[in-house]
Amino acid sequence: MDRLEPFRSFFASLITANAGLPNREGGVAEAFASVPRERFVGPGPWMVLTPLGYIQTPSDDPAFLYQDLTVALAPERRINNGQPTLHALCLSALNLEPGETAVHVGAGTGYYTALLHHLVGADGSVVGYEIEEDLARRAAANLQDRPNVRIEHRSGVMGPLPDCDAVYVNAGATAPLDVWLDALRPGGRLLFPLTPAEVAGKPGIGGMLLVTRRTDGSFDARFVCPAAFIGCAGARDEETANKLTEAFKRGTMRDVRSLRRGTVPDESSWVAGNGWWLSTAA
Repeated sequence: MDRLEPFRSFFASLITANAGLPNREGGVAEAFASVPRERFVGPGPWMVLTPLGYIQTPSDDPAFLYQDLTVALAPERRINNGQPTLHALCLSALNLEPGETAVHVGAGTGYYTALLHHLVGADGSVVGYEIEEDLARRAAANLQDRPNVRIEHRSGVMGPLPDCDAVYVNAGATAPLDVWLDALRPGGRLLFPLTPAEVAGKPGIGGMLLVTRRTDGSFDARFVCPAAFIGCAGARDEETANKLTEAFKRGTMRDVRSLRRGTVPDESSWVAGNGWWLSTAA
């Protein structure tokens, strides 16, 4: 038996329990138990993020990776392999099914892309986009044994994107971009960090917004959880970021129920951007 198998199994149970998720066979827990994190974060020892900055693991033993830790990929660029509990919650909210097509914007070195692949299975497919050339190269190498996964070194905020059942974005945006929404099939889900302006040079705390395309073309929307991510290049607008800062300060993000496009905001508006707004009405 692989020495790390018990660590991965406990890791999967720990983070899904922390996220309040059922540990069901075939679901998110199994994905975390199956994908070797050490393949995707480079050689150790590793730098892990704390509220006071990065600290280093005592050695290069991969067992250290099977904790609910944010691991640095390129600390000088503030790029990390994100917190597993957050991603467990998000992957559960996406509710991926075998055979579906998923798009991953901000694939990094491919760890969470691999988890998406596990959830859609051999009959599904995943396309990952990564704007940083070195990370895209590493992701492609890490995922080369998965024929239904493709990594592209380019921005995921520019079209075209393939028609898909899910778009998972791992960088902070100030709007649900048209290119993401238009790629969704009926019933498709977009999950992305809608984030406000930075505070003292650090990402502001916003929320993971889940948008679901209904068969009539309208969009349900709800916040899954609070979140802070580095900014998504090409997906941020300073004026909207400031509006979001004020909106999140109200502490009412759980009231959001729908996304509207191309209409004038009414009294149910929670926040409004350029050509879109979030409503507290269904």
